[in-house]
Amino acid sequence: MAEVVIVKSAAAAGALVAQEIVELLDRKADAVLGLATGSTPLGVYQALAERVRGRDLSQVRGFALDEYVGLDPAHPESYRSVITREVVEPLGLDPARVHVPNGAEATIEHAGSDYEAAIDAAGGVDLQILGIGTDGHIGFNEPGSSFASRTRVKTLTEQTREDNARFFDSIDQVPMHCITQGLGTILRARHLVLLAFGEGKAQAIADAVEGPLSAILPVPRSSCTSTRPSSSTRPRPRSSSWPTTTATPTRTSPPGRASDDASIPTPQRPSPVGP
Repeated sequence: MAEVVIVKSAAAAGALVAQEIVELLDRKADAVLGLATGSTPLGVYQALAERVRGRDLSQVRGFALDEYVGLDPAHPESYRSVITREVVEPLGLDPARVHVPNGAEATIEHAGSDYEAAIDAAGGVDLQILGIGTDGHIGFNEPGSSFASRTRVKTLTEQTREDNARFFDSIDQVPMHCITQGLGTILRARHLVLLAFGEGKAQAIADAVEGPLSAILPVPRSSCTSTRPSSSTRPRPRSSSWPTTTATPTRTSPPGRASDDASIPTPQRPSPVGP
């Protein structure tokens, strides 16, 4: 079931999602969390840290969405460093139980299958936190990604490298490649939580929630076609979108909750290679 919850602020969304996670941890002390990076989920992590202060979370496990290829894990902008700084340390998690894709070039050929195996060994992700790009991308699954894709290496688009250059001294320091969970990997999570804040995300939310459930959508003023990875989050037993009022598309319901009970089968699992 897909559920849309419209809130007034990012802080309100963070508090609601943090409470969802607390309730999950109450039921399952060794829950597996899917961890996103970037500014969107920060409110969730901050609100969660307040709610679990003094609580033993040493059994909690986590899997990050992506990592740069060839970037030293000790680099402050590697996603290993970001997850440690923004999630592991504030929540008091065991670093050995929080996993990030291995972007080392020496082992990159089997890094995707290794990561898939690690997620399988953990029993899958219980709750996956997601942000969404203005073009509907999730993780580093840019437009054109397959809904059945698994963890694999991707070439970063020039736009993505330009967007991420603010975290580096120059765009020349931004890696050319990344390793990212695929949409098919993300879809295996038992509960997907997608957050979107600001007017710039409104159209992406409209496409994800109310647009056609298809890998291919027409791009306005162009004869080209493009996938919208975010619309793939709908064929799940449970998925939740938490847009703020400014990120609410004009076609969605008024503030509150709306559900869509349509049952759509999840794509069959392929090997962890492909687009």
